[in-house]
Amino acid sequence: MQIEERLRELGLVLPPPMQAPPGVVLPFSPVRVSGDRAYISGHAPQSLDGSIAGPLGKVDADMSVEQAYHAAKLVGLSILGSLQRELGDLDRVTAWLRVFGMVSSSPGFQRQPSVINGFSDLIIELYGAAGAHARSAVGLAELPFGIPVEIEAEVRIRE
Repeated sequence: MQIEERLRELGLVLPPPMQAPPGVVLPFSPVRVSGDRAYISGHAPQSLDGSIAGPLGKVDADMSVEQAYHAAKLVGLSILGSLQRELGDLDRVTAWLRVFGMVSSSPGFQRQPSVINGFSDLIIELYGAAGAHARSAVGLAELPFGIPVEIEAEVRIRE
């Protein structure tokens, strides 16, 4: 359990399953395993109680790039929490293959890669070379529940 130990060393805690806002039904799995792959649904930044973490809104209008970078790191912890619950051991992840980062952006904002770096930096710090991944970082007009960042991914796992 090297990854869990590394998280503890860094003082990072994985959140519990996301608590959907009242009245919202999310009829899908956060992680779907098929063979040696795990497909990770879009995740939001989470607080330690499982709720959606703030600040909410658009990057560059309602929050700074630095705040959004931190939100992307929280998305990373959310994804790691979902993977840990599904796989039982984060060391089963042998490679991070693809990451798709979405940033709720104000008009004219073009620094989406700087925001999604919050996620990428965390994953590479934890997994080293196995954390290197192909990635997209796009700006969108809106994201669900007013979140500033949503990320989905695909990883290779030990069966």
